[in-house]
Amino acid sequence: MKKHILKILFIPFVCLSLVLGFNPVVKAQPAPIDEKSQSYILMDADSGKILAAKNENKKLYPASVTKIMSLLLTAEAIDTGKFGFKTELVASPDACSKGGSQIWLKEGEKMTVDDLLKATFIGSANDACTLLGEAVAGSETAFVSLMNERARELGMTNTYFENCTGLDDTAEKHLTTAKDIAIMSRELLSHTWVTKYSTVWMDTLRNGETELTNTNKLVRFYDGCTGLKTGTTSKAGSCLSASAKRDNMHLIAVVMGAPTSNDRFSDAKALLNFGFASFTNVPLTVDESLITDVHVKRAMVEKIKPVIPPTSLALVSVENAKKIDQKITLALDVTAPVEAGQVLGKVEFFAGNELVKTVNLVAPDEIREISLLECFKLFLSGVSK
Repeated sequence: MKKHILKILFIPFVCLSLVLGFNPVVKAQPAPIDEKSQSYILMDADSGKILAAKNENKKLYPASVTKIMSLLLTAEAIDTGKFGFKTELVASPDACSKGGSQIWLKEGEKMTVDDLLKATFIGSANDACTLLGEAVAGSETAFVSLMNERARELGMTNTYFENCTGLDDTAEKHLTTAKDIAIMSRELLSHTWVTKYSTVWMDTLRNGETELTNTNKLVRFYDGCTGLKTGTTSKAGSCLSASAKRDNMHLIAVVMGAPTSNDRFSDAKALLNFGFASFTNVPLTVDESLITDVHVKRAMVEKIKPVIPPTSLALVSVENAKKIDQKITLALDVTAPVEAGQVLGKVEFFAGNELVKTVNLVAPDEIREISLLECFKLFLSGVSK
């Protein structure tokens, strides 16, 4: 690994760049695959880095891929203790009236959250999904409001939900994009327990009376598949958010508007294959020998050693994996008082010409400003601060 060190005095622009963590934006290019979908995106689940994309901001109907947001809000409700996996929910008239894929809930029927998650993840059941939404927000209308609010919080700027299932017979504004789907997919996968449901190929409900088969064929046929959700309507075509993990790399491939179900699976598989073949995670370790002490003015402590960040991973192209360069920018001195964790400098890691990660070098402890009495004592002793 090549290294460069540069020591500079802090100026406002440098401090601002450290705070904001500025990184250059690199536009993702289409992957070299023979795709049939209207739009797609390939994203690294850990960093959110976009590895390939085509028409990723084109607004399209998502069909049941909508349920990723429904499941995300359900996961967040579970993790905050609103209800648990064993909580029994009572089927409402509204949930039971949903068409399309369903588990044929009957009004007043009781079913656990665990079973409803199975039905939604594996069978894409609209009635089960609606009942979960009602448990989160009280009604589907209130739940959809939360879905749109959460979308805004996640930066899904091209998304608007009209319902929690993706049924679009009467919907006109129920639209999203491949990029926005990847964003909410990544957020859902951050709740690691969801793969307990999203990776199941077949299961049953009601003591074996209701069979479930995963609508995502990649769960069975693609090595490392971790989910996630399919969707099909006449308006949307065939859509899919597919995720897979191999070794220390977790990828999300979203395809929208594929002509057929087989096309969506072949496109997603091709994207994932491209990602695993073309990129790799490399360890980034700061060279401690290049980190010098920083002089402290107006303090009893003469100098401090910046905290060295631990080794981290960065996703880079295979061809740049052995071309990692690090540049260190570090203050010559700082003036007390110094706060614990105060930024003293930064380390920028490059893969080829691409800036892949920036980490801060910070003060290990708080350092107070020297007092007048201490200054006087130092003066008498002939020491200048």
